[in-house]
Order: sequence, then structure tokens, then C-alpha cells
Amino acid sequence: MAMVLNEEQEMLKDAAAEFCRKRSPIEKFRELRDAEDANGYSPELWNAMVEMGWTGAAFPETLSGYDFGYQGLGVILEETGRTLVNSPLFSTVALSGSIVLTAGSDDQRSAIIPEIVNGEKLIATAIDEGPRHNPSSVSCTATKSGDGYTISGVKKFVLDGHVANQFIVSARTSGDPDSEQGITLFLVDANASGIKITRSKMVDSRNSAIVEFDNTPVADVLGDVDGGFVPLDAALDRARICLAAEMLGSLTHVFGITIEYLKTRIQFDVPIGSFQALQHRAAELYGEVEMAKSVVLEALTAIDAESSEVPMLASLAKAKLNDIFALVSSEAIQLHGGIGMTDECDVGFYLKRSRVASQTLGDSRFHRDRFATLMGY
Repeated sequence: MAMVLNEEQEMLKDAAAEFCRKRSPIEKFRELRDAEDANGYSPELWNAMVEMGWTGAAFPETLSGYDFGYQGLGVILEETGRTLVNSPLFSTVALSGSIVLTAGSDDQRSAIIPEIVNGEKLIATAIDEGPRHNPSSVSCTATKSGDGYTISGVKKFVLDGHVANQFIVSARTSGDPDSEQGITLFLVDANASGIKITRSKMVDSRNSAIVEFDNTPVADVLGDVDGGFVPLDAALDRARICLAAEMLGSLTHVFGITIEYLKTRIQFDVPIGSFQALQHRAAELYGEVEMAKSVVLEALTAIDAESSEVPMLASLAKAKLNDIFALVSSEAIQLHGGIGMTDECDVGFYLKRSRVASQTLGDSRFHRDRFATLMGY
């Protein structure tokens, strides 16, 4: 696989970078946090992102998309990660949109994807039930009722669930609670009866929700009954790689901030970057950042090439980016010294984001175990 961006993807990356710098710099993130906005994102900014075509980047033209592939979506998310843009782009497009692509029927894809692309629909994915990501552990049940089903159970850590028009819900229609067999995916309207949505404001100022279902009636099965796990897992791998791309943008930016600080902070009449001990630490971070870039690009390329190595690369990318983002953001605080601990310093935002992102769709322990299993160990 040629791990390079083509000309169109490079132009897309440049346009995304300029958009984020002008329309959503880190100062906007700070303003949104301080305002304690009910949505947790700017609808005006979201509409501008839709107009830019970002919501259709990964989708084919036959579904009203722009066919830039996941490399295209990845470079957009990388740029949004640099300035910590708060939007439903990941939850609705990278995660829920990927699930519809892999699990939905032709009719469902034709109906839902264009609504995502034109910004009409926000979809949140409700799969996790415990304190850690485990998509095969499903106790939420779906019971046959007339021509449809009723769902009962609780889903946690539902990204942007408080603003969603619709949910993709994994529920058990057969099998044991920890079995990959017997999981079915459902499309559930957010205003259906028997749903209680509780917003959770996370430490990185983003939003998730706890969604409770109490005999909630549903009629729309996404894909096949009892056959939801395989397409769900494939879609999660795409989303994990997209999240790794966003994390790459964040860690690259905070690394750049830190290097600039080492060059300009004067102590004992010299820049602190001239101290050999700090140079060694910066050099170690540089090597890790370069590794992160290579891992993410290879994983994004594999999705578009429909490689059989996507599951392995997804876990590799997510585990490595979890670790590298945590390292870079922690070192950024340390190398900034006392000011790094203050709210006035932007690096703290990136440390908080790293902690939440590392738990989203699987922490390093989950993905190391999964990687080992996929490799036959």
C-alpha cells in the first residue's frame, strides 16, 4: 500500500486546517466550555462543516457523499484534533455512519447516509454497558413484540447522545450476555417512548449520555437479527482508526506548542531548550510523534484498500495513540512547569482530552489483548 495522500486529500487537509484555525481555534473551545452550552457544540459551526462537505467525505457518491475515503475523513479529523473542535463529526459520521455502511441494507444506507451528509440527522451509537469498552458484552435485551421489538436495558458512554435524533442500539436477541452471537442492531428514535437520556459532561468538556430503555418499542432492525456483531466490529475498527487520527492531530499540536515553549522560555539567561536533559526528553517525544503519524496513515490506507489487516491495524493504532497521546500531553505539562498546571495554559485541555479519548472505543489494555488474539496468541 502506498501510504501517501493524493493531491485531493492534501487539498482537503489544507482546507480543513485553515477552517479550524479561523473558525474554531482553541479560544472557541474555551468559550464553549465556559458558556456551559446546552448542546456542547456550536450548531452554526456544525452547519459550516456540513457545507464544507466534511460529513460526506468518507461516503461514496452513490450515497450523496464525496468519495474522499477514510483517508480523507482522517485528515479532516486530524485537523479538528489540533484545535479540539467540538462537534458531532466523530459520533455521527465516523462511528454511526460507519455502522450504517457495514450493517445496513441497501435501502437503509440509501435512506440514512444522505441525511447524515446533508446534516439533517445526528445519530449516536449506544453499545457499551459497563465501565470499559466491550461491544460483545450486551445485557440490554430486545424482545419480540408484534411486528417489532421492545428494548430494555441501560447504555453508557453514548457519545453526543443528548443531541441525537436517533440511536443505533446493540441489544441481545439470543445467546449469553458475553457472547458475540445473538447481538442485533436497532435504529431507535430519540423521542420514542420509554427512553430516558441523562447527559454526562466529561472532563475534556465533551459530552456523552446514559440512555435507559424501558420496554421501548422499535421496528427498525439494522442488518440481520442475531447477526449484528460482525458488521458492528468492522465499523468500530474504522471508527477507532478515525479517532486515532483525531488524537494524532491533538498530540502533534501540543508537541509543537511544547517545542516552541522550550525555544522561547528563558531561564538563567538562556532558552530552557538548550538544557541537554530537556533536549533528550524532546527527542524522545519526536520519535513517538513520528511513529504515531506512520501508524495512523497505514491504518487509514488499509481501510480504503479494503485490507484484511484492518482489525489488527485498528487495535495497533488505537493502543499506540492512547499511549503516545498520554505521554506527549503529560510531558507537555511537565516541560511547561508551573504554568502548565494552570487553566490559562492550553496544554491542560489536551491532557484532559487524551484521558477521555484513550478510554473511547477501547483502552490500551483492551487493544493489546485484541491485537494478540488477532495475531494468534
